[in-house]
Amino acid sequence: MRLTRNLAVALAVVLLAATGVRAQDLTLSVAVSLKDVTEELGRTFTAAHPGVTLRYNFGASGDLQKQIEAGAPIDVFLSAAQRQMDELEKQGLIVVASRRAFARTLLTVIKPSDSKVDIARATDLLEARVGRVAIGNPKTVPAGQYAEESLRALGLWARLHPKLVFAENVRQVLDYVARGEVEAGFVYTTDAATRAQGVKETFRPSEDSYRPVVYPGAVVAASRQSALGKAFLDLLGGPQGRAVLGRFGFQPPPTGAR
Repeated sequence: MRLTRNLAVALAVVLLAATGVRAQDLTLSVAVSLKDVTEELGRTFTAAHPGVTLRYNFGASGDLQKQIEAGAPIDVFLSAAQRQMDELEKQGLIVVASRRAFARTLLTVIKPSDSKVDIARATDLLEARVGRVAIGNPKTVPAGQYAEESLRALGLWARLHPKLVFAENVRQVLDYVARGEVEAGFVYTTDAATRAQGVKETFRPSEDSYRPVVYPGAVVAASRQSALGKAFLDLLGGPQGRAVLGRFGFQPPPTGAR
């Protein structure tokens, strides 16, 4: 599994480098849970910056971090957790002055919208009626990391582990649940809202069982488009960005978060 993931990261770096980045291209590596927000704001950004082309690279934050560490030509990184940004900062791979927290969301547990299985609390996941539970792979997916953190805090991680199905990102968890391939899955509330027709929330883990889910963004140190990258972060953190984030269910970040 690790070899396969490393090969996937290496391939992504090669493909990004082979795209032939032009003078007015801005490449954004974005946590997939921000896909809808970023694409909408991207249209606003390009309308205000004629001649600029945005290139999107969506994926799990951990995989995107590894691509940046491997030298992929990325200009801006939008992470679904502070951990990945912290590690890049320690390595000097982001412009620290550009870093900012811009959103927060919450963890939730979902099930297929037509499911008759009653799931009202975390301990219900241990019942025989729940055969499989999907979470993002905690090694690379922040939502999976928060799910593991919550389950460990509740004393359920080891007992639930045999039922877990690990996904490459939160959107894959959504797909597993919507198709009825698992009985439940851990995602963010903002992800659940994007698939209202296929899934429904069952319960939200206690917020004191995991760290706040904070989204930070920063310009990558090796970027040749740092001014454009900062401009995009300004849009994201400004009134228009906050309005779009709010429409997709994101909350403002906690005071002092970065």
